[in-house]
Amino acid sequence: MSKFTLVPMSEKHIAELARLEKICFSQPWSEKSLREELDNRTAHFLVAEFNGVVVGYIGVFVVYESCDISNIAVFPEYRRQGIGRLLLEGACDVAQKGGAESISLEVRPSNEGALALYRSVGFEEVGLRKNFYRNPTEDGLILSKKLISKETVKKNENFSN
Repeated sequence: MSKFTLVPMSEKHIAELARLEKICFSQPWSEKSLREELDNRTAHFLVAEFNGVVVGYIGVFVVYESCDISNIAVFPEYRRQGIGRLLLEGACDVAQKGGAESISLEVRPSNEGALALYRSVGFEEVGLRKNFYRNPTEDGLILSKKLISKETVKKNENFSN
């Protein structure tokens, strides 16, 4: 069993997530931007905690049959401990429960660690956004993963019963 837990983002997480954003991204989300997602019905932000301490998070937006990952970040001192994988699995679970058939994200081609993680959980490169990132300017690789639909899950449950 993992020593890390996933919980829905709440007001108590906002300041720490904004601090994490500043550490990880050249264009970080602000506390205000994160707080606005608390009331967004399409947004599902999951926070990874260790003994109540924020160690990482992921933000996903589920709209009909698609899901986009907007952000995923882990504090440097907690990296390479399976938290990114746990966050991605949580995001896929949220997406499937929301009816999504696929989940996608953008990543810098230079972010080799993230690319290796995404590929290891089944994401595949499907496109490129030219000059997508700033500070420094860099393309964004679009990665996507097919999910099992709710109908397939129901069929499999019915078949095994």
